[in-house]
Amino acid sequence: MSTEPADLPIFAEDSPGRPNGRVRSTFRFTPDPPPLVERVAVPVAPVAQLHPRPTPRRTDIAGVELDWGLVGRMRAEVGRRLVERLGEDRWERDAEHAEGRAVIAQVLEEDTAEQIVRAGQARSLAEQEALAGAVFDAVFGLGRLQPLIDDPQVENIMVTRFDRVMVELADGTLWEAPPVAENDEELAELLSNQAGRSENPRSFTPANPSLHLMLPGGARLAAARDTAGISVVIRRHRMRQVTLPDLQRWGTITPVMAGFLAAAVKARLSIVVSGAQGAGKTTLLRALCSQVDRSEPIGTFESEYELFLHEMPDQHAIVHAWEAREGSGERGPDGLRAGSRSTSEQIIDSFRFNLSRQILGEIRGEEVWSMVKLMESGSGSLSTTHSASAQRTMRKLVTCAMEAGAQVSQDLASSKLGETVDLVVHIACDSLPGPDGSAGRKHRYVEEILAVSPGERPRGYATTAVFGRRPGRCAVAHTMPDELRATLAAAGFDLARFETEIVEEETLRS
Repeated sequence: MSTEPADLPIFAEDSPGRPNGRVRSTFRFTPDPPPLVERVAVPVAPVAQLHPRPTPRRTDIAGVELDWGLVGRMRAEVGRRLVERLGEDRWERDAEHAEGRAVIAQVLEEDTAEQIVRAGQARSLAEQEALAGAVFDAVFGLGRLQPLIDDPQVENIMVTRFDRVMVELADGTLWEAPPVAENDEELAELLSNQAGRSENPRSFTPANPSLHLMLPGGARLAAARDTAGISVVIRRHRMRQVTLPDLQRWGTITPVMAGFLAAAVKARLSIVVSGAQGAGKTTLLRALCSQVDRSEPIGTFESEYELFLHEMPDQHAIVHAWEAREGSGERGPDGLRAGSRSTSEQIIDSFRFNLSRQILGEIRGEEVWSMVKLMESGSGSLSTTHSASAQRTMRKLVTCAMEAGAQVSQDLASSKLGETVDLVVHIACDSLPGPDGSAGRKHRYVEEILAVSPGERPRGYATTAVFGRRPGRCAVAHTMPDELRATLAAAGFDLARFETEIVEEETLRS
């Protein structure tokens, strides 16, 4: 069996610019004196009362233990050589990765020769494969975090400092993972490098301690430096192309609810999806968007891409996707960096794009006025926001609107929201215990749907529970406002089925 690094699977594809034959240099991986080597072994003992499944790691390859000090030194050398090769020009991602693989193969080849001299034998192919993958992840990804990001079973990665890492799988199971860096400084450097290399570059420094970033492949990263340690949360969007029938199969919505939501989108009602963090708001929003006719021009407005409708041409033919830009350099007289673009500015520009639908990814504060502007300018707008219940969603939106400006009164905020929002769809998420009492699967379900209409002062809006709450279960048909009946019936909603569900629920209660 060949022990040449170039024969490793990670380097199987052609790498343009790769030199032929052996390349020697004076570079050596063994420092003087040699540092203490910290090795990370798998499996890692799980947190008490959690399932004893090892966290997926790059070191799972044939049980290989990696010398992270060596990985770090190789990363530094590969980075230096890449700068010499690539210069200051920005390359396409695939071409840059191909060049990186060529350099890593070269560095590994040199190390193979050195290893034979030092130990009398070369590393095994499994060891070289693990080492090559770890160096590639360190140069182009997030180092030891990258295998977790690439694992399709992982939904959330939570880091409270470099050596305190928890992984949550799609079913809600939690695992404790090994350290993802030698210290917080190394972790911060990895995050900063990743942010600077992104298509929409962002900074992560002590002067800019907050980072929100969409990673290659669609995972969402949030990081902070102004916490006790470097804090990182990475959320993988496992379901990009999702429909209402999908949600119905998963038990997130009922058949009657699926028909109602489909008709609401087709009838161009303005909808706010609310829920707690990680409840599934974005997934539900994607499912609602699947009901929009493929030919309708859509505009999406997000701080970081999460919807990815622009990457689904078979479902949405015309999507203009806006992502807020942080800008770079010193702040100008207006307090903004050169090249920065806010969501509100992008929404103003979008009015020249003949959009049929406008979708605002998330409302966290003053974005509520952007939502109002979109809903006033055209029907059928969709948004999401964090909230504990459907009723609290409206109160939160009022508060956000009032905090956006000193001239905004509660009467103005309430009346504007009552006039523009048609529905609030609230999704909940419960973790169901397994048969042995350990963490089990997650159960996501639409807990309540409210119809919103203008109301009298001082509240300014009125709400009706179209689908009412049931503890731990999908909401059930409750009351259909008169002003929605004709609209939804014209969009294909089966009102008779809705009324039948009301009668059936009342019968069960009696």
